[in-house]
Amino acid sequence: MEGIYGLIGKKLGHSYSPQIHAMLGDYTYNLYELEENQVEDFLKKREFDAINVTIPYKKTVMPYLDEIDEDALKIGSVNTVIKEKDGFLKGYNTDYYGCSYMLKKGKIDVAGKKVLILGDGGASVTVQSVVKDLGAREIVVASLFTETNYDHLDPHFDSDVIINATPVGMYPKNLETLVNLDNFKNLSGVADVVYNPERTLLILDAQRRNINCISGLYMLAAQGKKASEYFFNSKIDDGIIDTIVKKLSFELTNIILVGMPGCGKTSVGTELAKHYGRKLVDTDELIVEKAGMSIPEIFEKNGEKGFRSLEAEVIREVGKEKELVIATGGGAVTTAENFDALRQNGTVIFINRNIDILPKDGRPLSLANDLSQMYEKRLPLYRSICHYEIQAADTVEETAEKIIQIFS
Repeated sequence: MEGIYGLIGKKLGHSYSPQIHAMLGDYTYNLYELEENQVEDFLKKREFDAINVTIPYKKTVMPYLDEIDEDALKIGSVNTVIKEKDGFLKGYNTDYYGCSYMLKKGKIDVAGKKVLILGDGGASVTVQSVVKDLGAREIVVASLFTETNYDHLDPHFDSDVIINATPVGMYPKNLETLVNLDNFKNLSGVADVVYNPERTLLILDAQRRNINCISGLYMLAAQGKKASEYFFNSKIDDGIIDTIVKKLSFELTNIILVGMPGCGKTSVGTELAKHYGRKLVDTDELIVEKAGMSIPEIFEKNGEKGFRSLEAEVIREVGKEKELVIATGGGAVTTAENFDALRQNGTVIFINRNIDILPKDGRPLSLANDLSQMYEKRLPLYRSICHYEIQAADTVEETAEKIIQIFS
């Protein structure tokens, strides 16, 4: 399809919009990074057919439009601008549709429920509008500088649903959260508009408690689908949203390998990295680089406690990145904080290999301990952190192929 389409915003380096629109149709989608004083000129020139608008310009664009859709006026922001045949610019808001779809997909029912919304910015206004229209019984908005701030949520511990509409927990400030879910005994649903990482700490906490939850990736994909419908005045089947999320989830997150020392994580990881065109990261190698000494030397100088501390630092940093294959050390699962660091932005694969053939060379704990006892202790940890467990095959290539089949 010919035409000029794209996204305007201030910083767009981490935008997923080009990937989303590439799956929605055969058209070129460009990114336009603008300073605020450039927005008016960009719109007045009208050198585009349709554009999306992201922060911080969703309100900025409104005075320069000829017409604004009723829903966008109600929300008070525009994220899609269409140039009509007569040259007039009309603004829409597709975030409303995206938020509605996200809650539906996450099986988060707000009708007749008390909903606590974290944040009072533009995303919050959209969420408020959606949950009101869906029949929420009570809507409470918490923010930093109001009476209902994050340190005084006690009166609202009876909330049924929590929706985070702030950037808290977003890359690069991963694994931060505004609330402790232990305080909320009635929760039936949790949603987070953040999509990078795929699972914020809020979502991970909800998953641990078996609470229906969903991240912002579905909202992002759904609003993109709706925007494309406005671009071309056409209807696109909702099924494309699942396709987009599945593809993005795989392409933008990590493949993480866990298992006993010597089970083949690095060798299998090398094959996977080659197959998918990704970078392989071996956390043991990063630890050696960080410490400036070998793993046996680290154990000799600092003991296992010192080694685990270094390992946690490395995993905390590498776990927030994306599009990697990560091979972890055999004992990474013995440190509780590594669970969230690894699961937040990746699919964890446990390679289970017969302990009778595991090598011990250069592995201090393997040399000093009975492997069968170590395996028995760690097995439940490997199984609790992993999304998939595979039995190691006779060759590295065959084991890698088992993992490739998981993602096919």
